[in-house]
This record gives sequence, structure tokens and C-alpha cells, in this order.
Amino acid sequence: MSILINTETKIIVQGLTGKTGTFHTEQALAYSNTRMVAGTHPKKGGQTWQATDGTSLPLFATVVEAKAATGANASVIYVPPAGAAAAIIEAIDAGIELITCITEGVPVMDMVKVKERLAASSSRLIGPNCPGLLTPDECKIGIMPSSIFRKGSVGVLSRSGTLTYEAVFQTSNAGLGQSTAVGIGGDPVKGTEFIDVLDMFLSDDETQS
Repeated sequence: MSILINTETKIIVQGLTGKTGTFHTEQALAYSNTRMVAGTHPKKGGQTWQATDGTSLPLFATVVEAKAATGANASVIYVPPAGAAAAIIEAIDAGIELITCITEGVPVMDMVKVKERLAASSSRLIGPNCPGLLTPDECKIGIMPSSIFRKGSVGVLSRSGTLTYEAVFQTSNAGLGQSTAVGIGGDPVKGTEFIDVLDMFLSDDETQS
């Protein structure tokens, strides 16, 4: 098995209708078995988002509505910095199990409030200011370049997006491949620390190194 995400992961996109959300959602939909099931926008509930290839996703006004309609258990956030913490908290309150915030520049005090809410919840946050996660041939959440990945046994973990990509590239070229790659983000206050992900890798039979 892998950690955190797999073929059963159902993902809501918070901030889907913006330029960044649209681009990376199209990339994720094109990757393997990734299941993007809905988007949210407070003023566009009931509408439909359409990708350039014709793929469409329903839009909901809230994460609660999107989760109820789709059974989603994960979300990815492409919301501008000023609204990112509110988006994370909305996902926490909706009971989303895995929340990934790609947004860079989230105010530190906003993240302090987020950490307090996380501590009282069952949600896990990856990020903010992170490249996301990718389990080869199964699921992609975030902005990692999928072309360099290869299914294998190495768990990749980093704060830096570019160092994550370098480690993935090198392990793919060496024929080792990856079980899952996780970019936890470089901000001082973030949802998940190195030790948290290392414990997951240690408990994962598929991850050998």
C-alpha cells in the first residue's frame, strides 16, 4: 500500500475556478487514476466547471455540500493567501480527512489559528506552501510533475518542492521508484511535520527505504 493517497481518494478542489486551480486540476485529471470529484466556490454553487478537454466537475457553494454529494475524503486548496486559512478551516469543519494547501504566503497568525482547529479535529493538513503529494500510478494532489515518477519502494519526503522533484528524478533513474512522495511545505507553521510522515512510511509495507 501507499501512504495518505491512493486510487480510493476522492478530491474536492477549493479554488477550482481560478487560473491556478484550473491548470493543476486538468493536470491531475489527466494523471492515472486520480479522482477529482468536485470544486467549490461560494458564489458558483450549482454551476459546472469544464476542462479544456471537455471533462466537467460539479461546483458547490460549500465543502460540506460537496462532501455530502460526492463522498469526498480529501481536498486541495488553490485559494489566494488572504483566504487560504478560512478555506482550510472550512475543510476541517466539513470533516475532510486529508487537506492539502498549495497556497504560498499564508499569514503566520492565520496558520496559528488553523493549527488550533486541527488539534481538535480528525483532519490532516499537508502544507501550506507545498507541492502536494503523489502516489505513482494511483493519485496526484497538487503541482508535482508526474512525468518523472515511477512506481517503486522509496518514500520521498521534503520541505522543498524542487528537492522533492530531484529526489524523485534520481530514484526513478536508478530504477528504484517511489511509493509516495510528500512535500510538507516550507512555512514555519504547517500542518504536518517530518516525523509524522516518517512514521507513516515506517508503517507502510510498500515503502522499503
